[in-house]
This record gives sequence, structure tokens and C-alpha cells, in this order.
Amino acid sequence: MVDGNGTSGGNSHQIVSAAARATVSCRKLRINPNNEVRPDNYEDLQLDFPNPVYKNLEKYLPPDMLVSNREERVRFMTDIMLSHLPSGERSKAQKHSDYRSKIVSNYQPLHRELYNLVPRLCFVPSFLKAINENTEDSFRSIISEASPGVFVFDMLLPSFCEMMLAEIDNFEKWVAETKFKIMRPNTMNKYGAVLDDFGLDTMLDKLMECFIRPISKVFFNDVGGASLDSHHGFVVEYGKDRDVDLGFHVDDSEVTLNVCLGNQFVGGELFFRGTRCEKHVNTATKSDEIFDYCHVPGQAVLHRGRHRHGARATTSGHRVNMLLWCRSSSFRELKRLQKDFSSWCGECSCEKREEKARTFDAIRKKYVKAVRAPQA
Repeated sequence: MVDGNGTSGGNSHQIVSAAARATVSCRKLRINPNNEVRPDNYEDLQLDFPNPVYKNLEKYLPPDMLVSNREERVRFMTDIMLSHLPSGERSKAQKHSDYRSKIVSNYQPLHRELYNLVPRLCFVPSFLKAINENTEDSFRSIISEASPGVFVFDMLLPSFCEMMLAEIDNFEKWVAETKFKIMRPNTMNKYGAVLDDFGLDTMLDKLMECFIRPISKVFFNDVGGASLDSHHGFVVEYGKDRDVDLGFHVDDSEVTLNVCLGNQFVGGELFFRGTRCEKHVNTATKSDEIFDYCHVPGQAVLHRGRHRHGARATTSGHRVNMLLWCRSSSFRELKRLQKDFSSWCGECSCEKREEKARTFDAIRKKYVKAVRAPQA
């Protein structure tokens, strides 16, 4: 069993200078939030952290910073957050930031309209209608639970899938021509690319915040679905001269979106084998946890990151999938303090049922013994 951790996941950062740290130390955040503040939207700016993080932090800004311009506020909040990173993490973040800057400043996009999420150009009407209504009933009207914890729905227009495929192909041609060494999506895939690294991070952040988080709030609230605040977005490629299959693993996410972009292919089915916490990740699969899913271009699969899964061999053709690992920092903090994950871990749930059964049986035996005991 392997944890599918993205080696280049997360958002890029920059080193905070000594002068910036001094500024930060002099101007501190509020202890309590100012709930009268209406957070701004910073997604059109070059950000080092996800847009929702800045929006949440803005309520804690000191009064003089609230009246400053957006760029100054972003710099101030970025400095605050970077000042709390360990020195080793800052060095790593700087290298990744430089890496991204080189790509963005040299790569020429093929379809610039992809880089700003325009819903009518991306999504099928049924999906847009459900999102606009934003109710559990509207989501359930378009989403089927193919297996416990595995939700399937039509999402992307064929034209959007074609543009994404063309953009990925264009990026790969640029990589080949320039001999630029790119970071792969995670430790398991040798092919594919991190979409955030060549400028699609803002688009994917909006996809998570406005479209995936509302759905996750309904179906995955037990793993932080309502508080998703960062992502790792990438594409994977399977077929001849690409990855063939993907081993049994869990994702480094709370919620994973997996959408097939297309091309002609045979095979490549996803196989699911139950959701597990870290303690039980290698436990046996139960019969009702076995489920195989066949990819359909434009169709999305949404599942918990801890839902164990893998991909069977793509035996012919070329398959490309877009994935969005959605993460919740607050859930991760809470999880460190928890020991019982029976609301979503299949094995924890089984153990809890067995413990209840043992307790009930012990009480029953004690009661029977008391009834049968001779009266004094």
C-alpha cells in the first residue's frame, strides 16, 4: 500500500526578507476577527497562498492595513504567513517559486480563455443548474452514488475537454523543445504535468471554491468538505509511451475530483477498495467495498482522498485525466487530535460496531445471570 503524496503539491511561496519580517513583527494581526469586514477577492493577483486563505485572514488585519490597497494587503498577509514557515520550508518554497516563475514567464498558452474559469464554456448545463440552485436536492438530481462514497456526474463540456487536451499537448511540446525539466504530479506518475505550475492555479482555485466545495459540504462534511482551502491540480497520462497503470494507494487530499478529458482508449478502469484512516490503511477489503469504474470523457468522479483506489492498465490508446486534490487545513489540524474515524473509515466503523455488540452482549449476560440467580 502506497500513499500517493504529490511531491510538488500545494501553492508556491517566496522567501520573506529580514526587512519584511521586521515589518511584520511591528504590525501584528488582531487577536479576534473583525466580523464587519467584507473580505476582498484576490484571485486576479499573483498569490503565494490560496485565495480563500487571504480572504479569511483579512478579518484579522490591523485597522491601518484595512485601508491600504489590495497589493499592500496581500504583501502584508503573505509576509505574515511566510514568517511562520521553517527555514527549510522557506528554501524549498523559494525554489518552487523560481521554478514556476520560469515557466509562466516563458510558456505561451494556446488557449488563454482556459486560465480564467468561465462556467458556460466549461460545464454542462445540468451541472451549472445544480450549482446555481446550491441545494442537496439539486446536487442529488445530477449525482449518482455509484458505490458508497464514490459519486459520479457529468461535468465538463466536450469543447472544454478538447481545449484542455490541446493546451496540455502544447505545454508538452514546449517542454520538449526547450528541454525544460518539469516536476511530475506525484511520486507515482512518471508522466503528466502539474497544472498549477503553468498558470492554471487561479482557475483551479475557483473550481474548488465555487463548484467542488459546495458539493463536498453535502457529501464529505465528515472530512472537511465544507472547509476546503487549498488544492493540488494536475493531469495524468496513460497509454503507449506513458504510464500504463497506477498501483493501490490513497491520495494526499480530503476530497479528490477525477475527470477524464478523453482521447480514445481501452482499459484504465478505476478500482475502489474502501476508505481507511492511517491506522487501518492496509487492512483487508470487505466484499461490499469492491467497486470498479469505467472512465467516460467529461464525467467526474468525486471521492474521499482516503478512499483506497488504483487504475488498471490502459491496454491501448491514450487516456488523459485531470485531477484536483482538495485539502482542508482545519480538518487536518483537528484530525491530529482525533482517534475515532468511524464516520468515514470502514475499519473504524466495523470496530465500533463490534465493540457495541460486545458491550450489549456483556450487559445481556449480566442481566440473564441476575434473573436466574436464586432469591435470598
